[in-house]
Order: sequence, then structure tokens, then C-alpha cells
Amino acid sequence: MPLVNNKVGDDCTVGPEKALVDGKAQVDSLIKVVACHRHLASCVGGCTDSLQLRDELRRTREKALTLAGSICHHLTSHLRNKSLPEGQRKEMELLWVAFSSSLELLHVDLCKVFNISDIFSLANTVALVQTGLQGGGSEVAARALSLPDLNLAPNPTLPAGLESQERSTMEQEISHMDHMIEDMEMKVNVMRWMVEPHGPHGPQGAEALSSSDSASLAMFSVDEEQPGPPPPCQRSRISVLLLLVAVVLVAATLSVCIIFFT
Repeated sequence: MPLVNNKVGDDCTVGPEKALVDGKAQVDSLIKVVACHRHLASCVGGCTDSLQLRDELRRTREKALTLAGSICHHLTSHLRNKSLPEGQRKEMELLWVAFSSSLELLHVDLCKVFNISDIFSLANTVALVQTGLQGGGSEVAARALSLPDLNLAPNPTLPAGLESQERSTMEQEISHMDHMIEDMEMKVNVMRWMVEPHGPHGPQGAEALSSSDSASLAMFSVDEEQPGPPPPCQRSRISVLLLLVAVVLVAATLSVCIIFFT
């Protein structure tokens, strides 16, 4: 498990713009790694589960935890800086919300892998669920880890005691993440529901979208109110109805004629 120093150091000597760019790059990297880990975690217990998949999960998880520790230190040090300009503070708060959300997703996936790996052991591959999925995990993990290839053996054998050791390591990592999340909430008080996005997805963008939706709705209502030719299916129904009425009238006329001339 990577050791992370959560002590808030003097990281505020870096300029706000540079710190913001670095924070965005780190958060983007964490989001990609967490998405990769979630994809791999969905395969645990399935027909694609293997020792190679567990190793990819471990390596992806280690990189995610290393990034999380670095981002936590970076954002915490700047958000606790009272002299941070208001514009940069709002940007940092947006990064904080994205970071904490990604961290929670990673924590959920860690707990899921921990529980499912206890049910489905690699020593008994017959019990794995036949989901129908085939491969694809190694390429995703390689992209998330920024590696051209993971260079793993195609069919590695399961060493003795590896699963118990892996479970012990994951238990420590889950406990470490619990402590990190709790420490984050104590050091930085950022209310997620108070942080508003801005730019194309912010309030102005929402107003533009709502106005365009209103215009579309108005055009739709005008189209409904404007009279026009009936649709083809409606015309065909009217034609069939008229044909049935004509057949009934002809039949009634023939019946009357037969009655009077017999």
C-alpha cells in the first residue's frame, strides 16, 4: 500500500494559476484511473476473472491511491490558504468536489471487490459466473497506467497464500481511504451542494438551454395548432370507413329491391 503524507505543507508558494492547472491535470488522471478500476472491478467473479485481472486491479488501485494522496495534499493546502483569490478558490472547490466524488466511487469499488473476491476464489474457477464477456481489461488497464503493455504471462498460476495476502492488503487500503476521507472533511469544509459549476455548463448555460427548450416547445405547440392535411394513416382509415359505409348502403339497397320485386 502506498504511504501518503497527509500533512499540509507549504505548497502555497506555487502560483495560483500553476497550482490550478496542476490540480486539474491530477484530478483528470484520477478520474480516468477510477473509471478503469470500475471497469475491471465489474469483471471480478465473472468468466473473465483471473490472476491477471486481479493483478491489473492491484496496479490500478495503487496508482489511484497514490494520485488520491497527492491530490488531497495539493487541494487541501490551497483551499486552506486564506489569501487565495476568489476566482481560484471557486475553481479549487470544483476540483475538490470532483476529487471527493471520485474517491467515494473508488471506495465503493474497493469494498465490492473485497467482498466478491471472498465469494469467488481463483482456486475454483468452475464457480465463476459465465457472463459472456471476453477480454478487453488489459488494454483498459494499460491505458490507465500509461503503459504500452502490461507484459503479463498469458496463463499465470495461482501462488499459495496470494489471495489471503491480497485481501489483507485491500483491507488496509480500505481503512486508509476511510481515514483519508475523514481527514479531508475535517481539514476542508466545502459543501458540495453550495458549489455551482460555471461556464458552458453553469447557470448561464442552463438559462440558454432552458430558453432553447422553451422555443422548441413553442414551435411544437404552433405546429400542433396549425391546420394541415391529415397524416397518411388517418387518410387510409377514413377511406376504409367510407368504403364500409358504401358497402352497407349497397347491401341495404339490394335487400329492399329483392323484397319489393319478389
